Formats: sequence, structure tokens, C-alpha cells
Amino acid sequence: MFRGQVVPANEVHDFHPAISPSGLFWTVPIPAGGLTISGDGNSMTVEMRNVHLIDQPKFPALDSIGTPARMSFKLVCKSTGEPVKYEDASKHFRFTGYKAACQLEAQVEVPSLGFSWKSDPLSTSKSGFGIIGEEVNGRYYDG
Repeated sequence: MFRGQVVPANEVHDFHPAISPSGLFWTVPIPAGGLTISGDGNSMTVEMRNVHLIDQPKFPALDSIGTPARMSFKLVCKSTGEPVKYEDASKHFRFTGYKAACQLEAQVEVPSLGFSWKSDPLSTSKSGFGIIGEEVNGRYYDG
């Protein structure tokens, strides 16, 4: 909720992509070669370099100023084999897949501020929850 929302005092940076001309936000296209899926479909890797972002401290406050930033990351997810299905026919939404163990390594840079941050290595990363699968929604739900 943006109306009257108070920005948390501990929020220092909010990194997000620019809003696309179509109005889509908080997403970026994955370039060719950036997504690898194993032959059996049980694991996937997304690796992206120098994704253009905006560093916007105090977001979503209306007076927050944005500064160009970039992010590189590698995300690896491996299926645990435990099936998952979420479905709400009244909202035309279905997700089927498998629970997954995921690991992430990331780095962010804000050149104009001389700011950079890097996570711990991928090998030390653990997820509390992850899923790999397929989503169907909207007009594609009934098809």
C-alpha cells in the first residue's frame, strides 16, 4: 500500500529495475544463455551480469531519489522431488511443481556513490523455501 505508507527507518537501499514502457515493473528479461535448465527439469540456474537497476533509498516514499545501479547474481535451484500444487479456480490461477533447495550469490554496485555490496559465496547460501514449476493464470487457465 503506497497511500500513507511510512518507510521503515532501517531501510537503507531499495534496488529495483526501471518501470518498462509497457508498465511492467520489478521484472527484467533474462538474456539468451542466462537461464539453464537440466535435461530432467530437476534443476535450473539463472545467472545475470550487470543488470541495470535503480538504487532508491526510502522507496516507496514519493520524495525518494533514484540513482543508477547494477547487479550481478547467480541463482541455483534443485528439486527435492516433493510435489506442490496451488490452485484457485475463482482467480484462474494454478501452479504445479516441486519444492526446491535454492542458493543465491549476488553483488550490487552504485558507481556514483562509490557503494558496493557482495553476498557470501553461493556454496554457503541456504533457502527457507523454494519451488520449481509452471504457473497458468488468466485466460490461459481454462485452456
